Amino acid sequence: MIDGQLTVKQQQRLQDLLGFVEQESSRFLGYPCNRLFDYTPLYSFLSFPLNNVGDPFMPSRYHLNTHEFEREVIAFFAALTHAQPEEIWGYVTNGGTEGNMYGIYLAREIYPEGLVYYSEATHYSVPKILRMVHARNIMIKSTANGEIDYLDLAETVRIHRDVPVIIFANIGTTMTGAVDNIDRIKQILKDNAIKHYYIHCDAALGGMILPFVDNPTPFDFAAGIDSMAISGHKMIGSPIPCGIALAKKAHVDRIARAVEYISSFDTTVSGSRNGITPLFLWYAMHKLGINGFRQRVQDCLKMADYAIQQFNDHGIPAWRNENSITVVFPKGTEAVMNKWQIALQGEIGHILVMPHVTKQQIGQLLTDMVEAKGEVTP
Repeated sequence: MIDGQLTVKQQQRLQDLLGFVEQESSRFLGYPCNRLFDYTPLYSFLSFPLNNVGDPFMPSRYHLNTHEFEREVIAFFAALTHAQPEEIWGYVTNGGTEGNMYGIYLAREIYPEGLVYYSEATHYSVPKILRMVHARNIMIKSTANGEIDYLDLAETVRIHRDVPVIIFANIGTTMTGAVDNIDRIKQILKDNAIKHYYIHCDAALGGMILPFVDNPTPFDFAAGIDSMAISGHKMIGSPIPCGIALAKKAHVDRIARAVEYISSFDTTVSGSRNGITPLFLWYAMHKLGINGFRQRVQDCLKMADYAIQQFNDHGIPAWRNENSITVVFPKGTEAVMNKWQIALQGEIGHILVMPHVTKQQIGQLLTDMVEAKGEVTP
């Protein structure tokens, strides 16, 4: 190897990887990541060590940052989720899990003795987060569609009504896209005379769907929540995982700490933060706009209905929750599920009808499933 150059073998490895990724991306149906994006106008920024260390609303001694653009991104999502501008704070995260950790962290700081309630359909990372922040918690049952079981929640809250309640609500569950109704949850708290509570919403995927439908289930700050996590690499699309954490500013002020080293406040989970992903999100929100995102969501919902019809026409029962782009069906053979990268849980699988999913891909998946089913039938 000559200094500063890759060997022929190393270059070939990169080419092989690119070929593999290109091939596999044509069969990418089981996970909620949109691959329909183009950020080439931003590639020149990759030549700089952009780092959004510190609070995005505070000046920093580290000048190679994109805080100004990050603040505009936060304002965009705050408006989408009906947050009052003077009451809300946020930052661009590394993804939904960090946003959820941030919400639970704030809740735990406000109510150290609080009890976290989350459903069994909640994302797998949440029990890990609860262990990391040492938060007391109880898992609540889920209904058949993946929504939290309100009867079980009501009874459990009643039993433990002597401690503050911390609700972890799903705004689109991982496997079925179910949405926990915030109005119903708040009524349960009212019925049990719970005065001290905190509501965090995991809106990783649903946070970029429900704002663009006609009759969304109550899910946002207008419904009375305290914090929310939304993913950026899902419906919007990004080559780098990212997300948005939103929280009431009064909650964030409780945990803020001044740090002389960066001449800013430490209000986020991570110290150094990605400075390029806020540019991706800023670029996408200006390129598409509200009407563009609304059209994108409507197109995905229509394609989801098309997929359900095609599954049923091929003798495979499929369904989706209201305002969800997650199409659920009985799992197929391991070979087919692996080929199309279908996420599985128990006896079901699903496809996420993201903006890049086509009728041709749905048809090819169904052809493979039907043929494989015929091969294993006695």
